[in-house]
Amino acid sequence: MPKIKTKRGAAKRFLKTGSGRVKCGHAFHSHILTKKDQKRKRRLRGRDCLAEVDVPSVKRMLPY
Repeated sequence: MPKIKTKRGAAKRFLKTGSGRVKCGHAFHSHILTKKDQKRKRRLRGRDCLAEVDVPSVKRMLPY
């Protein structure tokens, strides 16, 4: 049986943690930043855990 290939687009966007949760970056932080206040831009900076509903589909895309 062949190895399962990783979806490369998902590998660039998501990160699996040691405990099995999935982390992803925030949207709306790439351009048109002048109209967004400092607090909002700070919140968008880091990574956040994905909702539990979306985790199984992302884990299928990232088998390893």
